[in-house]
Amino acid sequence: MPYGDIKLRQLESTDARLARLNGELREASAQTILRVAMVREWPEQLTYVSSFGAESVAMLSLIAEVDPSLPVVFLDTGMHFPQTLDYRDEVIERLGLTGVRSIPPNETERKVLDPDNKLWQSEPDACCALRKVRPLEPALEGFDAWITGRKRFHGGERMKLPVFEFANGRYKVNPMAGWTADDVDLFMKQRNLPRHPLVDQGYPSIGCWPCTRPASDPLDPRSGRWAGQDKTECGLHLDKTERPRVF
Repeated sequence: MPYGDIKLRQLESTDARLARLNGELREASAQTILRVAMVREWPEQLTYVSSFGAESVAMLSLIAEVDPSLPVVFLDTGMHFPQTLDYRDEVIERLGLTGVRSIPPNETERKVLDPDNKLWQSEPDACCALRKVRPLEPALEGFDAWITGRKRFHGGERMKLPVFEFANGRYKVNPMAGWTADDVDLFMKQRNLPRHPLVDQGYPSIGCWPCTRPASDPLDPRSGRWAGQDKTECGLHLDKTERPRVF
């Protein structure tokens, strides 16, 4: 990459960069968005945070086509379904991914704040903060941007999701923001990608086992997440000022 191009991007304001990227790539394919992010905009400064959930393999397969060594952060909460951990290992081997990093919660904090692993029963926000939100911050050190697999069809705040955004000091890239559930399904079938085993049991969105149920609403893929609670996000994608104060 020419030095002048890098220097210009360093001098570009955040708002100007977002406007440029969203203007240029709003209607681009996920493949094009990923390649621009990985090769042109943030080489060596980009990671993908993956849950290895129901739809993750689609993004991972596209990443592997460009660079299978791209750092991939997997937040190993200690509360994942066993099927998720097995599926993670299967996908890593299938796609030849070499940059996956499994990040556990801080064990000292866990012993103090959740010694019996039942915090989810009384304080789900605190449990998510302990096992996902807090471990992510050090995992993102050294990266200027990260890729997410969020899509507008997930509903809620995600319905307004741009392709590029900026939050908590880093750019976020959402290559599949405009994809539908049918798009994901067709893509996976065309490429013969392995499905998470829980999908066929009625789980279109998969998180930690204590707070994930089969979807109660076929039109809302996330209706099984924190079912019966006034909670729709774990907090990873909330601005720091919007996150519940739990510690």
